[in-house]
Amino acid sequence: MLTLVIVIVALALLFDFVNGMNDAANSIATIVSTRVLPPWLAVAWAAFFNFAAVFTFGVAVATTIGKGIVDPRIITPYLVLAALLGAILWAAACTKFGLPISVSHALIGGLAGAGVAHCGTGVLVAGGLAKVALFIVLSPVLGAVLGYLLMVAVFWIFRRWTPRRVDRFFRVGQLVSSAAFSLGHGSNDAQKTMGIIAVLLFSTGHIDTFHVPLWVVLAAYGSISLGTLLGGWRVIKTMGMGLTDLKPVGGFCAETGGALSLFLASFLGVPVSTTHTITGAIVGVGSTVNPSAVRWGVAGRIVWAWLFTIPCAAFVSALFVWLLDLTGWVA
Repeated sequence: MLTLVIVIVALALLFDFVNGMNDAANSIATIVSTRVLPPWLAVAWAAFFNFAAVFTFGVAVATTIGKGIVDPRIITPYLVLAALLGAILWAAACTKFGLPISVSHALIGGLAGAGVAHCGTGVLVAGGLAKVALFIVLSPVLGAVLGYLLMVAVFWIFRRWTPRRVDRFFRVGQLVSSAAFSLGHGSNDAQKTMGIIAVLLFSTGHIDTFHVPLWVVLAAYGSISLGTLLGGWRVIKTMGMGLTDLKPVGGFCAETGGALSLFLASFLGVPVSTTHTITGAIVGVGSTVNPSAVRWGVAGRIVWAWLFTIPCAAFVSALFVWLLDLTGWVA
């Protein structure tokens, strides 16, 4: 059993790594598209602040993942294994094709699909899933509203500045906003892996009460930071250059709006999608100039990927559970 637990923990950290690769685009899309930093330096910048998030928001999101999606009493190592496989396969496929999906929702879908396939819908925790469902809608809307309002405020505050002076000022400001968004990304997304590892350790008796050990915290933040450092370049191209054309001032507003949304979600313990949040913020900023400045065809393709993520990851995880059930390993 110990060997199996070690293998699943390693797989969970691999999932965290893939999360970082896909979500690298969320952290650096705007500073790459505005050419404030070259891509290789931008990912290093984001990876550093991803790891720095270890000192910020605690483990409220990890607790929601571990206890708020399915009843932790029915969790077995094989259910966790199936959940991770479903999430990893879906996230890896979308990363390959340049689709910035929610890796968080892939994990939630995988966990829910595995639980339902084995024990039925009664194991789902309605309150936790309701929070996730609410923020599927709320996080991109909040990001868009904040991005839009910040852009309008900046237009008014700096209305007497020359375009060149504004551009120079916000090239520096965008480094700060990008760092803030990377902190928010790390604080929310790394905790999802912490939650899945913690519930695994609890279900197998390796910890007496549900909590997140320090070594799990450090390993999760390290893995997501390494994934961000290597980056998912096709996704970065879609997010940074496919949605709309941004200047440094727009990048600053989008990142700041996205960061504020993530800080709120992490404080409330809600596992949100950083992809949804930054996409909404970029669309909000682009809309202040002209709604036609947003490439709605690209945005629509992203939305379709969002909608399919939870059910597809759930279905793949359920298939793994059924296969394991046939062998008697899950029971």
